[in-house]
Amino acid sequence: MPSVQSLHTFALPAHCAALITITHPDSLTELDFSKPCYVMGEGSNTVFIEDFAGTVLQIATKGVAVTEQQNVWHVQAAAGENWHQLVIHLLEQGIFGFENLALIPGTVGAAPVQNIGAYGVEVGQYIKSVKGYDISKAQFVELAQAECEFAYRESVFKHALKDRFIITEVLFELPKQWQPVLNYGPLQSLDKNIVTAQQVFNKVIEIRQSKLPDPKELANAGSFFKNPIVGSEQVQSLLKQYPDMPNYLVDAKHTKLAAGWLIEQAGLKGFELGGIAVYHKQALVLVNQGAGTATELKAMIQHIQQIVWQKFNVQLEHEVRVIAADGNVQLQGVQA
Repeated sequence: MPSVQSLHTFALPAHCAALITITHPDSLTELDFSKPCYVMGEGSNTVFIEDFAGTVLQIATKGVAVTEQQNVWHVQAAAGENWHQLVIHLLEQGIFGFENLALIPGTVGAAPVQNIGAYGVEVGQYIKSVKGYDISKAQFVELAQAECEFAYRESVFKHALKDRFIITEVLFELPKQWQPVLNYGPLQSLDKNIVTAQQVFNKVIEIRQSKLPDPKELANAGSFFKNPIVGSEQVQSLLKQYPDMPNYLVDAKHTKLAAGWLIEQAGLKGFELGGIAVYHKQALVLVNQGAGTATELKAMIQHIQQIVWQKFNVQLEHEVRVIAADGNVQLQGVQA
């Protein structure tokens, strides 16, 4: 069985029944999808906690094409392209909009699945369409933005099309009239009247590098938990106890809280369980200190969920895709 330890950035030891690298979309038509398979890019949002009993498909297609329209840029990018390198490539060409999403690990194909976002920007707002292979139809399909059902860290690819749609290409639409998005934390220090996209890019890099460890130096999967969205009444109650609690209005009835803040306030920043630890610079990140095990990681996830629930009555969900023998699983700690 091939090892997948080097294929996911959390680097837990695990294997799969078979490993196939996809360098051209057409090769998807030749595969047997009657058996379990798991599709991945660079493994930065995946953790294997058991040997996977199916085939791992590693998407490694390449290619970027830019088309100029009157008011927008159209950017076609293959699913296997590295996300951060695409951001750099477009910035160098004077095509702006992705600077807030700099240094997010992973591939272009993974971006719509999670609807990756950072510092006030979500990728879904710039996606015009997504192309992919529909396994159930055995044909290639193109979905318009509305069909992708983008929401906070959500998309149709995680629900109705889960395990039946393999993204092969994404078409982005970026307006030529650039507007900086500076409403998040440290970015507010930049002057919106004179700031450049390059300066926003540089600031985002600086912020991320100060908080997030390089997986090549310390194994991790980036932000491990979603920022929970809760009812606004509960938020008002919590603010009476914790007036400094970060909160971001979603709509009239819902507010987003900062998972990292909740974990830190629960006293878990720097907490260690065997070889797994809550990163000492950013409580939203879990790290494998070198000899961590899947059992320790599962215990850590559930411990964090339980402690945060007990303290705040808020349920945390892990954002990272956790893969067991039969595929994706959602872990949840005991609520008591």
